[in-house]
Amino acid sequence: MGVCCSKDGMYRESSMEEDVDEREDEADEEDDIRHGDGGARIRLQGPSRFTSMYTQQGRKGINQDSMTVWEGFSGDKEMLFCGVFDGHGPSGHKVARHVRDTLPLNLSAALKFSRINCRKYNDVDLVDEDDDHNDNHNNSGDTIDCLSNANSRNLSLPSWEASLLECFKETDEVLCRDSSIDSFCSGSTAVAVVKQGCHLIIANLGDSRAILSTRGDNNELLPIQLTADMKPDILSEAERIRNCRGRVFAMNEEPDVYRIWMPDEDCPGLAMSRAFGDFCLKDHGLISTPEISYRKLTDNDEFIVLATDGVWDVLTNIEVIRIVASAKRRSMAAKMLVKRAVQAWRRKYPCSSVDDCTVICLFLTNPPTTLTRPAPGATMACDASCSRLDRSMSFRCKRQGSKKVK
Repeated sequence: MGVCCSKDGMYRESSMEEDVDEREDEADEEDDIRHGDGGARIRLQGPSRFTSMYTQQGRKGINQDSMTVWEGFSGDKEMLFCGVFDGHGPSGHKVARHVRDTLPLNLSAALKFSRINCRKYNDVDLVDEDDDHNDNHNNSGDTIDCLSNANSRNLSLPSWEASLLECFKETDEVLCRDSSIDSFCSGSTAVAVVKQGCHLIIANLGDSRAILSTRGDNNELLPIQLTADMKPDILSEAERIRNCRGRVFAMNEEPDVYRIWMPDEDCPGLAMSRAFGDFCLKDHGLISTPEISYRKLTDNDEFIVLATDGVWDVLTNIEVIRIVASAKRRSMAAKMLVKRAVQAWRRKYPCSSVDDCTVICLFLTNPPTTLTRPAPGATMACDASCSRLDRSMSFRCKRQGSKKVK
């Protein structure tokens, strides 16, 4: 849900339940691969060895969602960037595409700049202090040299935070200066993850969401929500908005949906408290500062799902991970999840328009050996060898599990 608008009312599909056949021909979703900064492979659609992507237009007009996966991010073959972006407002689709293309490019540049500064001040390659000495060896007993990869002289967690904050700020400023996009009452959310080895950085702006599927003590699938939905009715968010003279309230016809409004006008009615664009509200409490967190992945973690709110409005976290886990082919997991979300929209809200739905599934373990062999240099698995190899990732973070950056 984005800006306030009238409902389309009595739309109803003739078939409430359409079969989701994961054997469906994948020819309708050809790979869209570009090349980016540092030789990165940029995917806008289509599956890879460790990712599945899919987006479907809703019934509200043009698809305002965007998504991207960068393999070999920032010139590091072991690093991957995933992001989904949900536009809203008259030019929301343009804003989402702008952010899709600009945000990872800005982050890549910021990371390179941070690495240069870190090398200058010797603030690099600090291995986790709680790692056992034996963890610095791979399966064959060879010592892993944390300084061997000059491309990934790795950053401390504060350096990551600074880089992300700077690139989100710069992306919003560039958007404001872009006269080809009317972003005064249009904007976009963003949820992104950067993965290197078993280290995960999460940045969230708005009400798209990222969750992790892991195995519990009894081998059951458990969802771990990696981000918080940034809604205007969150106490701290509402306080900031009201301190800036913005107003927060829900309309009578939507008593559970709180929105941000201008001080003296009943517009635009934005249903999230942080976003790119929407410059009519930037002086009234809306911000483009992301929430940033860190997690160290374990062998129990299986996959990550990033999705726009069209999915989360109708499916729970546990439903989402069960659907993805049930896919017989990884390449079809995202499409299968989107189709199930569309079905849920038609069941739960038969008189409302289905929202755009966009999903990226990032798998953390090696696929079955029967699948296509990986591209040369592609190493994304989080298995035992990865948990040792990734010691080159040097966060100043001892705590295992999610850690919120203040």
